[in-house]
Amino acid sequence: MGKSKAQLEREKTPPELPEPLPVAVPDNHTHLDIVIDWIGGTASEHLDKAESVGIDRIVQVGTDVASSRWAADLAAADDRVLAAVALHPNDAPRLGDGLAAALDVIDELAARPRVRAVGETGLDYFRTREVAGQDVQRESFARHIDIAKRHGVALMIHDRDAHDDVFDVLAAEGAPEKVVFHCFSGDEQMARRCADLGYYMSFAGNSTFNASTHLRAAYAVAPQDLLLAETDAPFLTPMPHRGRPNAPYLTPLTIAQMANVRGEDLAALCHALSDNSERVYGVWS
Repeated sequence: MGKSKAQLEREKTPPELPEPLPVAVPDNHTHLDIVIDWIGGTASEHLDKAESVGIDRIVQVGTDVASSRWAADLAAADDRVLAAVALHPNDAPRLGDGLAAALDVIDELAARPRVRAVGETGLDYFRTREVAGQDVQRESFARHIDIAKRHGVALMIHDRDAHDDVFDVLAAEGAPEKVVFHCFSGDEQMARRCADLGYYMSFAGNSTFNASTHLRAAYAVAPQDLLLAETDAPFLTPMPHRGRPNAPYLTPLTIAQMANVRGEDLAALCHALSDNSERVYGVWS
């Protein structure tokens, strides 16, 4: 039996505003361009909505040349936005002979003053299963690492079903000073491994899902000074709104659960998340 009209409409309707945070925090990984495509509105409207609940800054993330340029341009136009630029690992094998030229554009964009991270880059063996494609991903990842180091910005990692190889590439190439595992997907053991290496761990709305006990176990043991929060909007909408559109204004739901699981005061955690974000990306304005 198919979904009712009411169910379909609900899935397209943005959730209500959550309780505002006591201290403002950045959403350190979002895709406002896709949010706008899905649910409409303007970047300024979405930023205003987020700011009303204590998400006063974002990192807008690119996944190809076009979205990376859009991110860099938005950051230049709005002081609530910093940008990350990269080619998504799943796109690298599809670019074929155009990969080198696309990476050259990412290198140029990374030189802009409000581009503060190279990402999201890394490895994804969930969607790219063939060995040849994974080899191209590793080559692209290595080039992104080089770009991040030369421009002195953070490296924002997409890691899906590829934990050991991600660590191996970072070790072989030499990791940048600041490394962020975006949408952290490991367990408690991986969190401890990241902590030992000084890598930041960013948790998204999927950490609130009922089955995600491994993610909550991971952030429960992560050092407070290596924690970050994100939406990865419009994906991974936090509970209780899973299945509906995500946007930066929903970040407080993830942060509130994080504080509860860790047994920390919400305001104190918010201060830490804000400080950590500025330590990674610098100040927004």
